[in-house]
Amino acid sequence: MTTPSTRTDVAVRAYGPGEVPPLMDVVADIWADSHPELVANPGAEAMGLSVPALHRQINGHLKYPGFTLVVAYADGNAVGFGYAFPCSSKYWFGPGLVDQVPEAARTERLMGLCELAVRPPWQSRGIGSRLHAELIKAIAPQWSSLLALPSNRHGQDLYARLGYEYAGPYRNEPGGPEFDLLLLRVVESAA
Repeated sequence: MTTPSTRTDVAVRAYGPGEVPPLMDVVADIWADSHPELVANPGAEAMGLSVPALHRQINGHLKYPGFTLVVAYADGNAVGFGYAFPCSSKYWFGPGLVDQVPEAARTERLMGLCELAVRPPWQSRGIGSRLHAELIKAIAPQWSSLLALPSNRHGQDLYARLGYEYAGPYRNEPGGPEFDLLLLRVVESAA
C-alpha cells in the first residue's frame, strides 16, 4: 500500500457495471481497511456489515441503470472508492420513512450513495469529497441520500461537511443495526 506524501497526486476514475467485477477484491480491501472495527467484530456478518456482505450488496446493485463506481488512485494504487445509483424514493427510503422525507426528495431525481470509503492513511485529504463529487457529476441527482452508522465519526464528519442532514433512523431489516438516514439537496453549480 502506498503511504501518502504531501506531493502525491490522486486521480479518480469512474466505472460502469460491466467494469466492476474485476475490481471487487480491490474495493473490498479498501472497505476492510477503512472499517477495522467491523472486520474485527464476529457479529458484523450477521448485521450485513462485512466483506462478504459488501460483495453481495454490490452484486445486487449492479443491475440498476446508472450504477457508477468511482475509485481514487495514488501512484497507481487504489486508496478509496464509492458507488451509487439513481433510485426511487420508495426503494431507497422504504415504507417507514418515505412519507417523512421532504416531498422533493420523493419526487425529484434521487441518488442512493451506497458506499464511500478511503484507506485511513489517506483520510482527511479531500479524497472522500472528490469521490462524492464524481458520483454527483456522473449521476446528476437533485437529491442524494445515504445510510451511516451513528458510530462512524469520520464518515459522519465528512457527510456533514458535504451538507448532508439527518432525516431519521433507518433499519435495513428488523433486528438489523440502526443507521442514520442522511439527505442532501444537490445544488447545481453555475455553468
